[in-house]
Amino acid sequence: MSGGGCESALRESGTRAQVGSLGLLVIVALGINLRPMLTSIGPLLSEIRQATGLGFQGASMLTVLPVLCMGLFALALPWLGPRLGEGRGMVCGLLAIAVACLWRLLLDSGLALVASAVLAGTGVAIIQALVPGVIKRWFPQRVPAAMGLYSASLMAGGGSAAVLAPVVAEHFGRWQSGLGIWLLPALFGLLLWGLVRPREPAAGIQAQAGGHFFASRRAWLLAIYFGLINGGYTSMVAWLPVYYRQLDWSAEASGQLIGLMTIFQVLAALSMPILSRRSADRRPWLCLSLLVQLGGFAGLLLAPLHLPGLWVALIGYGLGACFALSLTLTLDHLPDPGAAGRLAAFVQGIGFIITGIIPYVTGWLRDVTGSFQTSWLLLAVSIVLMLGVTLRFAPHGYARAMQRPVAE
Repeated sequence: MSGGGCESALRESGTRAQVGSLGLLVIVALGINLRPMLTSIGPLLSEIRQATGLGFQGASMLTVLPVLCMGLFALALPWLGPRLGEGRGMVCGLLAIAVACLWRLLLDSGLALVASAVLAGTGVAIIQALVPGVIKRWFPQRVPAAMGLYSASLMAGGGSAAVLAPVVAEHFGRWQSGLGIWLLPALFGLLLWGLVRPREPAAGIQAQAGGHFFASRRAWLLAIYFGLINGGYTSMVAWLPVYYRQLDWSAEASGQLIGLMTIFQVLAALSMPILSRRSADRRPWLCLSLLVQLGGFAGLLLAPLHLPGLWVALIGYGLGACFALSLTLTLDHLPDPGAAGRLAAFVQGIGFIITGIIPYVTGWLRDVTGSFQTSWLLLAVSIVLMLGVTLRFAPHGYARAMQRPVAE
């Protein structure tokens, strides 16, 4: 090898090492910020409603509107991404979350709280749409592991917020403190992004520019698949504590089930990529993850008061694994990091809209039937259907499935 070639290889090796150490830290910091604005609401909802006068319909907007923001911005990424830029996009997203949390420290009205949810949701949407493309570019040989760590940090941030928000609110004597304290990780994320993220050529960072995937049947299939195999999460967060309150559990005990689910989501997001790292075929692991979910929902249907912790743990592990693996599956479809990032943004866009609708459907079924059993049955049936869809994602068919031209 020539001297110039050796120097180039050494520079590339050094850059990859730097990305490996600093890049993972940045990815974790970003992930931690993407769920507290959602999960900190539930434990404090009684205090929030009493102080602001929000009804249940208005309170539901605190979850629905951010999720819709996640979907709509991700769909707009092909048009907004090139204008915003990855670096500015991440900074704007973190600033939006930070400002929304600061606003929540000061607000005293329901309307302002809903507006802060939209602002924070927009920030989350920007970051969430951009991160998969960053992972694909920074860790081309370790996408599953990096995606697993990102997924685990996202879920850990959400679970921590659910547990700590009421503790912080009680310590400071204000429910606003339990919502606004998440300003601190947002500022820490800004500091890391600005100071220690791996530096790249501008050409690499502009990879998000390009067309959209609305005309691609495979992109739509991946998006619907992503939405349905992850749809149990929003239903669990919305209705699992309510379900067990109806079975005469205390508010504290029923709320702890969400914490247990989060622990197993994190464990799955960390362990499943390690287990599947030697295989380019994600189907066996996705099928296993869906079957684990199915076992949990079967337990809720047939024996909700016998080993409830086991059923919730199974659902959490299955959901955590499905989230990480389904995003990895999406990135696998295209070798180019920019194109893969746009595809992941499209899949998340449609997928999060679906996951936002599912709790309404399961809640409506509860109202119509008077029981959550029909809701759990619907989720179980959707898992069985997705097991069949999983079989279509053979690695040798990725290129053929994505051959249709991308619309400009």
